[in-house]
Amino acid sequence: MVILLDAMGGDNAPDATIKGAVKAIKEINSEIILIGKEEVINSKIKEIYNKDNISEISNRLKIHNTTETIDMEDTPTQAIKHKKDSSMVVGFNLLKEGKGDVFISAGNSGALLTGATLLIGRIKGIDRPALAPMLPSYKKSVMLMDAGANTNCKVINLVQFARMANVYLESVCGIENPKIGLLNIGTEETKGNDLIKETYYELKENAETLGINFVGNVEGRDAFTGEIDAVITDGFTGNVLLKTAEGVGKLVKRTLKESLKRNILSLICSIPALPSIKKFAKTMDYKEYGGALFLGVKKPVVKAHGSSDAKLFYYTIKQAEKFAESGTINKLREQFEKN
Repeated sequence: MVILLDAMGGDNAPDATIKGAVKAIKEINSEIILIGKEEVINSKIKEIYNKDNISEISNRLKIHNTTETIDMEDTPTQAIKHKKDSSMVVGFNLLKEGKGDVFISAGNSGALLTGATLLIGRIKGIDRPALAPMLPSYKKSVMLMDAGANTNCKVINLVQFARMANVYLESVCGIENPKIGLLNIGTEETKGNDLIKETYYELKENAETLGINFVGNVEGRDAFTGEIDAVITDGFTGNVLLKTAEGVGKLVKRTLKESLKRNILSLICSIPALPSIKKFAKTMDYKEYGGALFLGVKKPVVKAHGSSDAKLFYYTIKQAEKFAESGTINKLREQFEKN
């Protein structure tokens, strides 16, 4: 299996992408191709690892040279159309041509979503693909869908998000009959705007036909109780929830750390509890959950966080391998193309 990694995408590229790839290659079976400016990547390999060639680190690490980069301020459609030799466009084309099994990028989100839709293409029967990250929840993780790809949605979109989430959770996470909830301002079926009320009705009436275990409306706080497996919403609301969860996680970790170091007594008393504290901190760390899957396109695509560091790339690469191996895309095609 071949993982295509946009080495130039993201705030911390290419240092973070290289370090994440080097760490991940030790624990995965796949080959990783770093796509980007070869001269830049090689100079970083020399600087960080004192190696003249990336193959000296692992024969499963390779470089595919490109001459352009899509910047964060670039207009998505124009960048995809005109920067043909950018690391992102080349990555998509390699994926489309079957020279890779999954593509990862932390680059321009708009360009990534545009490129995936235009160059890879939507699965027939899916109106709009969606971003689906995993969030920390009590004793497990929960899928959030959509997290920013579609700021304005129709009922059909939210229903399809629920169906896609169901397929992924069953095939990759091994969750039998996953519990799917619709994000709302209250659990009552009369709550919410027209979109949510109409979507609630559609899911409730057709859940059995669609093969979905729809548990009804859920509030934002319910996403973290461990009682549901997926939260369905539009991309605008989902992105707000995602960023809020990340911010709260950082706040809790920072506050806990400062509290333990407040004085010598609190520091000494915390020593017996360090294993539990570290476990808690790991649970709250969004980096542990990898990137956001872009479900609904014909090939596996993963959007890494724009500010991804080496640790987040490491987990995203492992997540991407599992995603590609699961056959989720084929299962989605079977699910939607038959209708």
